[in-house]
Amino acid sequence: MPKFTTVAEYVAAQPEALREVYTALLPVLDDAMPNPAALYHGAPTWKVGKNPVCLAKAYSSYVTLAFWRGQLFDGGLEPGAREMAHVKLRGAEDVDAKQIAAWVQQALALETESAA
Repeated sequence: MPKFTTVAEYVAAQPEALREVYTALLPVLDDAMPNPAALYHGAPTWKVGKNPVCLAKAYSSYVTLAFWRGQLFDGGLEPGAREMAHVKLRGAEDVDAKQIAAWVQQALALETESAA
């Protein structure tokens, strides 16, 4: 797998269907999060301070949108390792901006609680 230095390079290297997912997804997350995405462990990741909050990693036929503490959220995400949970986005039509913004708000609230 090639090593990318920017989110734009990462997205540009994806197949067209996945680029369309990113085109719909990235603005939603960038608007909702306090900081834009940066590559972390090879995938676009949004952080609060030094804490990763969510990532959007491309696989062969979908983009996984995962939240580090997503199992603590209300509904809609599949559980993963530890507290992580995710959703698979197979097309731009799967990007539900309202739902994603709600998950981000829950993630940010959890980060605020743990920082207090």
